[in-house]
Parts: sequence; C-alpha cells; structure tokens
Amino acid sequence: MAESLETKTVKYEMPRAYEPGQVEQKWYRSWLEKGYFHAGIDPAKKPFVIIMPPPNVTGELHLGHALTATLEDIMVRWHRMKGEAALWLPGVDHAGIAAQVVVERQLAKEGTSRYQLGREKFEARMRQWAAQCRETIRVQHQRLGASADWARECFTMDEGPSRAVRTAFVRLYEKGLIYRGERTVNWCPRCATALSDLEVEHKDIQGHLYYVRYHLAEGDGFITVATTRPETILGDTAVAVNPGDERHKALIGKKVILPAVKRIIPIIADEAVDPAFGTGAVKITPSHDPVDFEVAQRHRLPLVNIMNPDATMNENAGPYKGLDRYACRKAILADLERDGLLVKIDPHTHAVGHCDRCQTIVEPVASQQWFVKTAQLAQPAIQSVLDGRITIIPERYGKVYLNWMENIRDWCISRQLWWGHRIPVWYCRDCDEMIVSVREPVACHCGSANIEQDPDVLDTWFSSALWTHSTLGWPDDTPELRYFYPTTVMETAYDIIFFWVARMIMMGLEDIGQIPFRTVYLHGLIRDEKGEKMSKVKGNVLNPLDLLEKYGTDALRFAISTGTAPGNDSKLAPSRLEAGRNFANKLWNAARFIIGSLPAGSGRSLPLGFSLKVQPEGQLPVEDRWILSRLSRTIATVNEQMEGFQFGEAEKTIHDFLWGEFCDWYIEFAKIRLRAGGTEVPSPAPVLVHVLESSLRLLHPFMPFVTEEIWQNLKARLPSPDLGESIMVAPYPQAQAGNIDPEAERVMDTLIEIVHAIRNTRAQYKVEPSKWVESQIYAGELASAIAAYTQTIEALARTRPVTFLANKAEGAREDAVVLVLKDAEVAIPIGSMVDLAAERKRLEQEIEQTQNKASRLEARLRDEAFLTRAPAAVVDKERQKLQALQDKLGRLKEKIS
Repeated sequence: MAESLETKTVKYEMPRAYEPGQVEQKWYRSWLEKGYFHAGIDPAKKPFVIIMPPPNVTGELHLGHALTATLEDIMVRWHRMKGEAALWLPGVDHAGIAAQVVVERQLAKEGTSRYQLGREKFEARMRQWAAQCRETIRVQHQRLGASADWARECFTMDEGPSRAVRTAFVRLYEKGLIYRGERTVNWCPRCATALSDLEVEHKDIQGHLYYVRYHLAEGDGFITVATTRPETILGDTAVAVNPGDERHKALIGKKVILPAVKRIIPIIADEAVDPAFGTGAVKITPSHDPVDFEVAQRHRLPLVNIMNPDATMNENAGPYKGLDRYACRKAILADLERDGLLVKIDPHTHAVGHCDRCQTIVEPVASQQWFVKTAQLAQPAIQSVLDGRITIIPERYGKVYLNWMENIRDWCISRQLWWGHRIPVWYCRDCDEMIVSVREPVACHCGSANIEQDPDVLDTWFSSALWTHSTLGWPDDTPELRYFYPTTVMETAYDIIFFWVARMIMMGLEDIGQIPFRTVYLHGLIRDEKGEKMSKVKGNVLNPLDLLEKYGTDALRFAISTGTAPGNDSKLAPSRLEAGRNFANKLWNAARFIIGSLPAGSGRSLPLGFSLKVQPEGQLPVEDRWILSRLSRTIATVNEQMEGFQFGEAEKTIHDFLWGEFCDWYIEFAKIRLRAGGTEVPSPAPVLVHVLESSLRLLHPFMPFVTEEIWQNLKARLPSPDLGESIMVAPYPQAQAGNIDPEAERVMDTLIEIVHAIRNTRAQYKVEPSKWVESQIYAGELASAIAAYTQTIEALARTRPVTFLANKAEGAREDAVVLVLKDAEVAIPIGSMVDLAAERKRLEQEIEQTQNKASRLEARLRDEAFLTRAPAAVVDKERQKLQALQDKLGRLKEKIS
C-alpha cells in the first residue's frame, strides 16, 4: 500500500540559482493586486508622504530617475513597515518647452511643423505623445519596484492640477503679485520663447572686445566704447560713463552720432558703469541687455528693439534689416572699419547664456511678459528654513538656498509656446479690457463677446510649484489635503533646488498657509566610473532598463544607493552592479542552505515536534548569543541611520552584517554543529531562521524582490501564522536590548581574529589548501572559552594540532611565526607550513636571481653614455626598477633569516 501523505517525508529545496527575471514581475503584480501600495486616510496612523518629483514626458527614465525612485521607495517601504500610512503619490510633468522641442523634431522628420498643423491639432499631438510617455514612465517605475499609489497618479495637465494653476494665477494677480510689463528677458531664437534665468546655462566663450569710436554730434572729438556685441550698436540709445571717472567728465551731457544708422544719442553718467572695463565708456542698449534696461529706466531712455523673434534684424536695424544676428555683426564690423570707426579688436573671454534645452545662444530682449513678484513670497519661505520648520539635507544646501532667496529676482512666467497651461487672461478687442479668470469667460464686462485669450503659456515650473497641494485636491478642501498635507519629505536632485524646491516652498506657504514638506533631501548626480557626467555626446549614458535586464532590479538599486551620501555625486562602474548581483546571490545561497538544512517533514511543513523557538539566553552556545547580539546592534544602527537619512550607510551596514558576519562566519559555525549532530548542543536552526528572517525584513526596503522571494520560501517551511501574507507589510525589525551580549562578542571576535590570522599566514606562505598546519594559541582569560571551539578553529583554519598555552612563559618554538592579536597570540611553526630546507634553497635561488638583475641595472645607471643619451623619463624608470629590486632583496633576506 502507498505510504500515506502524513508519514511521507519531503526535502524542501529552493531553486539552485536566483533568477530576477522570473521573480520581479511576479511579486510586483502580487503587491499591486493586493493593494499594498494604497495609502488610505486613517486618523489612528501617522501619515508619511512623498509626492514623487514628476518626470518629464520627453521619453524614458534615466539613471537619475532610477536613483530618485530607489531612494523614495526605500523611505516609503520603511515607513509602511513601521505601521504608518505611507503615501507615495506618483505623477508626470507636461515639461513645456522640453516636450514641445521633442515633438517639433518629430514633426520636422515628417516634413511638417506645428504652424502647418495649427494650434489645436498640435496640442492634440502633444497630448498623444504625453500619454505614450506617461505609460512608458509608469511601466519603468514599476520595473524599478516603485511601491507608489498608482491609483492616485497625476499629470500636471489633468483637470485638477490645471484648475489649481488657474486659481493660483488669479489669486496672485488679484493680490498684485503677478503683473504684465516690459522687461529684458532671456529669449531663445530656436525655441521662440522667453526663458527664466534658471533656464539659461552660462558658458565661457572665447570672443572679442571691439573698440568703436562714436563722434561727437557738435564740434570735433569722439568717445570710444568697448562692446562684445557690435551688432547691437543699432539699438543703442545712450553712451554711459561712471560719474567719478575723470577721463570722461567733460563729455557728460554731450551727444554723439551713433555709427551705421547716424542716430543722435546722449552721453550720460551712471554708477552702474565699471571704469575698469574697456575704455570706461559703454554703449547702452536697453532692449538687449538687462543692466542697460535698468539704466534706461533711471534715465528715461527710449527702447529700440532691433531683432525679430528668430534673431534676424528688423526694420529698426536700417540697412541691415533681414540679416541674421551674426551676419549683421560681420557686416557692421566691415562698415565700421571702412569708415575708420573700428579702433581695435582684443581677444576677450566672457560668459554667454545658452538655452538649457537646445543650447542655442540666448538673446536678451525687452518684451511684454508676465512676471511674479517673488520678493514678498520669498520672505516667509526664508523664515521657514531659518526657524527649522523645514530642514534641508545636506545642511550646506540650506545656505545656498538662503543666499539665492535673499537675492531673488522677479520670475518671468510667460512662455511663447503652444504646449502648457494657457495664461488665464482674456483681452476684449472692443474696449481693451483685460479679464483674469479661473473660468473661461463668455463675454467682456462691456458685454462684447469679441474676446481673445492670451496666446502664451505658463512656465512649466509654475504648475510644478503647486505639485505638493494640487495633487491632493487643492483648491478644494479635500480630506486628502487635510490628512496628507504638509507632506513629509521632498526628495530630489540638488540641481533643481531653485527651479523647483524654492518655488514649492513659496507657493505652499502662499496657497495653504503651511510649509509643503518638513524635510528636503537632496541627492547627488550619478556619474560614470571615471567621474564624468553622463551625456549622449560622450556616449557614456547607461540605460537603467538595460541594467535591470542584465543584473536584476535589486542589484541596480543596490549599486546606485549603497554607500552614497546626501548631496554627493557618485560613480557607477560595472563592478558596483556586479557587487549588487553578487550580494543577492550570496543571500540566496545562504537562505537555500538554511531552508535546506531544516528537518524534512510532510509536504512543505516541518515535522511535528520540531521547534523554531530560540532557546533562552543562558542555554545558547556563545556563537548564537554573538550573532543575536550583532543582529540587535545592526538593527539599532540601521534604524538610527534611516532616521538620519543616511540610506547609503544603512544599506552598507546591512550588507556588512549579512555578508561579513552572518554568511561568512555564523553559517560556517552552524555547519560544523549540523554535521556533528547530537543533542548535547541545541540545533542552530532556530537562530539561523530567526536571523535570516529578521535580516530579510531589515533589507527589504532596499532590495524588495529577492527578500520577498526568500521570505516566501521561508514562510512555506515555517509553522508560524504570525508572518502574514507578504514581507512588504511585515513589521520592520526593532533592536532587542536584552540580546546585546558584549562578552559573547569579545569571545567570537577573538575566535574570528584567530582564524583570520592563521588563514592569512597560510596565504602568505602559499600553503596548499589541503595541507594542515600546526598552531599554538595563548588566549589569556578567554582560553577556556576559545578552547571550546578547537574543532571549529581546526575546520575553518585547516590547522591541526591546536595547542593552547597556559601562559606566555611557555613560549612558542623559535622557528614559529608569532601573530599578536587584540586578545590572543598565535604561533605557527614555519616547518608545519613549508619544507624548511627546500624553502631556504628556493629563497637563496631567488636572492641570487634578484641580485643579478640589480647588478646589471646598477652598471647601466653608472654608464655615462646611457645617462646622457636616454630620455630623463627612461632613466627615472630604470632607477625605480632598481629600487624595487633592492626592496625585494631586503624582504627575501629577512625571510631567509
């Protein structure tokens, strides 16, 4: 008759290798289906909230996004396991100019343009592209293991955030904090839009300083000005000198003839002029220079714009109309030289602004734009950091933030684009009335329906500034807004602290009256293994999806986060990715051994009567007390590091404990006990399982997939109903102070040091792995405790016999290597490691060979012909070789003695 299921014993085994591809999507689907990512409103729980920095809908995620997602997921998983209502709200940004540039390039390849499509069809094309990117970004985040609440996913152009944008604009306008005015802005001719100062990248360019003579309008004489942009002479409305400059005092108030167009302009005095620049006289071009604009405002000078939006010259440029700005420069320089007005040209390095999207050189242009008065908004934002309501990590960036905020300039928020939030302003064609409204008006106050909306859109950072509260339902007073706001942490890259973080603080305080988050955590950039910034031009960009496929998600997360510090850049080399994969495999193999070592039972469960309960402290062997003590200390350290936002260090602490203590030492001790069997010493199985299970929970926020897979395999063998459905919702480990055992740690540290010392000495003397060596140990007051582990020392260090010395006076044999350790000394007779006669002969032969090489080199270095003819580098290299040989001789003679 067949054996009954109850009595049949089955050996449960995990697969031999960890296969990330077979595991990751399985568990992510499971987590998603069970709703583990959702954070509900629960007054009994403390909320922990991160609003995801929304990636731009410009394509796929890059490594920077992978780092952001990893760090935020670490935080959210940790707080979820701590029992908090952990909300990680995901979303994407419409990206304004960046996304429009991408789609316009697509249209160009198709032989068309946005102008040919028309605004309505172009916006439809943009929404189609955004939807495609949104799906791609969501899938990629999920591949990274992001445990975000996808049911709450937002898009900056969704109706809710869009209404928030219109509401914020109207309220700021009604308070006089938004205005429309003519100012000099950064204009990108390629993107055909204004840019904020933060969207301009300044690069040092080797240019020229052109000295041009302006003749006085009356009488003889002239004044020479220096300029880097001679084409803008056409827009000059004055020449300025410093009032304290004695060289030009007599000319103040006189008029000069503007070269090329013969316009008469005044010579004025203004403190803004640097007497040390050029000749101390500068041209004032208010429409094409921000400093000149301010000078013009003070002196009531007219504005003359000489450029079209595409940076060609307009009708104000006279004979140069229609020329590109650089063609105009060439033409006007030729004319100046012909007329004897070009005095000289000097080389000159200066910083030139470039559009950070397309790298076109920007042109300062005076135009009608919309601005936010930021000085009033900045004051409460400054105070929130000064009084500690908002903490910026690392601390040094707090000073950077405050410096920028205290010198903040008005924010240009209008963009001459088609993609984005349209400015909620309408103009009446009949009465010139301006209507600013959240809802689209049907008619003007005068009754006319002949109204037209402002064609410009808002800077994409305007909607991003509202992200912490627009995603929670503002301007409505929603339950989510009341429970989840202020959010807890804003985690982002340090390079957008001004673009985004500062503006979120200003707008959160303005709209809600509360700070938007309590902590700002700034991470650094990921660079290549040489420390260079990744770029497509250099060809060193690494695609995170390719890395996921090759190494696994957990390995990638480990590689980009372990050992990193807030605000510091990090290098990503293949070795780091391999280390992450190796760690996952090490953990898998350890778990496979532990689970495979559990007694075989019926089916998957353990046999009846087998207990996994850890014995009371007094009944445990020293190594069990040691690993439980080290586990408790590790848990305490990790929790402390996590509280301090030292996530890279916390992960390193876990890695070092699991690899360097649990796997390399405790499991090896346990193997010896398991092989020995018997009932005199308790089975290590309960401790093995306890430490493994606790460590998996400790590691889970960092490496979620491998920990879940192992935990589920372990759960299948454990008869405990307390483990729950998933490691994701299991409690995060807390340190057990009662398990701290300094004496057990001292004994085991000494034991490990002894084994280490013997192993290192074997390696130094190139002892065959199969060969046994003798050892003599003096351990003082720890002698009896260490002697109990004689078999362990024998097995792990391949040493036999092991003799314990009662005192140092007994001494070791004269032909022994003596190793002085912290709490012990080890003596290893050389004769037990090598054949002394054969070793002496080998050393003598090596000394002879080395001496011969050194003698030949010495002779060469005494040869005057060689020294005079050979390059200095070659001579120096030969001297270095000789020094190395002499050092080697000294070591060989020391060995033979």
